[in-house]
Amino acid sequence: SQALRKLTGTISKSQTAVVFINQIRMKIGVMFGNPETTTGGNALKFYSTIRLDIRRISQIKKDDGVIGARTRVKVVKNKLAPPFREAEFDILYGEGISREGDILDLGVSLGAVEKSGSWYSVSGERIGQGRENARVFLKDHPDVAEGLCRHILEKTGVVDSPKAAQEGKA
Repeated sequence: SQALRKLTGTISKSQTAVVFINQIRMKIGVMFGNPETTTGGNALKFYSTIRLDIRRISQIKKDDGVIGARTRVKVVKNKLAPPFREAEFDILYGEGISREGDILDLGVSLGAVEKSGSWYSVSGERIGQGRENARVFLKDHPDVAEGLCRHILEKTGVVDSPKAAQEGKA
């Protein structure tokens, strides 16, 4: 805690981002509350601006090997924005966070991608059976992925739709 007290001012003046990675241990004999705790005392908990709880939910398998991990990130503490938000995404080994997987998830939640059973469809055309096949289809057809991405951005209000832009000019 003494080191962090001294470092805080220097870090702030130099506008540097510092990332600490920690592990979780289980407290013994906890009857109520969360039995998980981080090692090293409370200094990091106190001085941190943003704390994230990152966990692997499941493995992504293809044929007989593991190609990635489905990951959930929970914001435990945030001094800059509302805390306690959650996000789920795929991390593919050798590739990083799967953009196509995110497009697929957001498309389903916003209604841009129809899901019936294990089939995924975009504007009536089936793009794959199972999430992995639909993700591969979007990777192989970047025009479809870009169209879905544009639709998602318009629906969430990040980008104005062409219709709204026309009305704004008139």
